[in-house]
Amino acid sequence: MNQTKPEIDYYFSFISLWSYVGSRVFERLVRKHDAIVHYKPIDLLAVFAAGGGKPVKERAPARQAYRLVEMQRWREIRGIDLVLHPRFYPADPTLGHRMLLAAQRDGGKVDGFVHACLRAVWADELDIADPQTLSRLASENGLNGTTLLEEAHDPALFEQESSLTREAIARDVFGAPFYFYRDEPFWGQDRLDLLDETIAKEKRP
Repeated sequence: MNQTKPEIDYYFSFISLWSYVGSRVFERLVRKHDAIVHYKPIDLLAVFAAGGGKPVKERAPARQAYRLVEMQRWREIRGIDLVLHPRFYPADPTLGHRMLLAAQRDGGKVDGFVHACLRAVWADELDIADPQTLSRLASENGLNGTTLLEEAHDPALFEQESSLTREAIARDVFGAPFYFYRDEPFWGQDRLDLLDETIAKEKRP
């Protein structure tokens, strides 16, 4: 029986719809398995481009219409607040991403901040590009928002942000959320049951 903590690489963006839809379920999975999460925020549009995907507004009308149907289905299944056409989507998530990276570097507990930023876009209709909004969300979730805003201008974090996107593309990530466990990929929040089962198998005697 494996006694080491599972480690999960989690590629996502604060503007990722499906990362938000699966956010609380992923949190429960992490608690269940006492897992370590490596949060890896990425430039989702660059990842789309590299993997042959398109931003929502550039997709065929039929695909856009079906996306709205799925949003309503999953809103009910997950029991979450979800706005179909959020006011500030898409917004530039990069400042928030660097604040997250700074918080991780400082050893902060970041799961609450991550969920709050996802919810900000998809449920609360807040501008995730606004520094004061980000500072408040960080402070409300146990972090020092003022300090993280200052740290987010560190050139090393700009480079880390770009590096994570390059890393994701090199690992054949083509959307979000994307989870890796022991280098096995799981794409989409609707694959969390499969990730859960894969981790659970290793714990069985």
